[in-house]
Amino acid sequence: MALAVFADKNEIVVWRAALSALCAGLIGIGFARFAYSPLIPALIAEQWFTPAQAAYLGAANLAGYLAGALIAGRMTAVGSATTVLQAMMLLATASFFACAYPLPFAWFFGWRFAAGLAGGVLMVLAALAVLPHVPPSQRGRVGGAIFTGIGLGVAASGTLVPVLMRFGLGETWNAFGLISAVLTAVAWSGWPRRSNGDAAAAARAAAAASTSAVQGESVPAAPGNALKVLYVEYGLNAVGLVPHMVFLVDFIARGLGRGLDAGGFFWVVFGLGAVVGPLLTGVLADRIGFRLTLRISFLVQAAAVALIAVTDRQIALLVSSAVVGMFVPGVVPLVLGRMHELVQEPSKRQAAWSWCTTAFAIGQASAAYGFSYLFVRTGGAYELLFAFGAAALLLAFMLDVAQGRNPPVHSLERPE
Repeated sequence: MALAVFADKNEIVVWRAALSALCAGLIGIGFARFAYSPLIPALIAEQWFTPAQAAYLGAANLAGYLAGALIAGRMTAVGSATTVLQAMMLLATASFFACAYPLPFAWFFGWRFAAGLAGGVLMVLAALAVLPHVPPSQRGRVGGAIFTGIGLGVAASGTLVPVLMRFGLGETWNAFGLISAVLTAVAWSGWPRRSNGDAAAAARAAAAASTSAVQGESVPAAPGNALKVLYVEYGLNAVGLVPHMVFLVDFIARGLGRGLDAGGFFWVVFGLGAVVGPLLTGVLADRIGFRLTLRISFLVQAAAVALIAVTDRQIALLVSSAVVGMFVPGVVPLVLGRMHELVQEPSKRQAAWSWCTTAFAIGQASAAYGFSYLFVRTGGAYELLFAFGAAALLLAFMLDVAQGRNPPVHSLERPE
């Protein structure tokens, strides 16, 4: 009986920590990144910014995310992992209040970058702080719960923005700040007490991998060039997702002239897809393998992104929003699982995952700036952006097919 009670207490601690990590993802990614997309039409309509400036502010957040992913490990050398997580949640929360007034573009750019930086750090450290303390039999469920926070943030932002905008644009920014402050308070004391060393060590390994990349050192070995190709594929996947992440709501609200409420509705659909995405892709990968599931995902995403480049019918917008939303978080466990298949030594997996995360962040940031520039130069040719996104995903599929077959999973590692 005493052992049972102890196990129950440990399980409560684990899920309390998972709730903290969920809140971190909800604030740092779900709100700090994705709440901006449904706000773009309002920022333009209220004449706070021009369409070009609004697009570049979206790109600023993705650039900040890249910076955060790169410096997360180094930040834990200054303070404990828990302290860094708490500080980044506060920074993301402060960014909402800072954007509640029509101040100069440079002010907004700095705070959108800061919000992205906070999101990048939270994405790298939050799961690492929790998962080492989770029993292997529960890691799938706990990990899924953590990444669900992203989808919840997308769905919540799409629901709340049209409602809050009835009170004003500044009030909408402040409302997200207040909600984030509450979530920060909920998460504050929930991190595992002994997570600091584990998360810091893992994050420092990621930082070391990033340094190795700069210095030109070799990447972890894998069958053939499959791991290197995986990095490229993940970066291309990020490029393919950017048109939806940055321009979907503006395309529907202004490009199609259907208004902010319609844009918010499809953003909710996008978010609902993101909520169920990790679970669905994980179940499929358990049945047919990570390699095949990832390959199928490239094709499905390419078709979904291309769909609204050729038609603006209601059903096409619904399918495209839901499917792409599903893969925003859903592709993460697929790439992580595929990386585990390719990297034999557990000690090298953290470095490999750092390369994957960096490749995705680079793909996001470069595509965001590139597509923003293209958007301005073409006078708002949304369909062209979606076409380029689909092409990037199709290229990822072709690269994976060109790799051929790798040795079976069982010959690479023993089941954990």
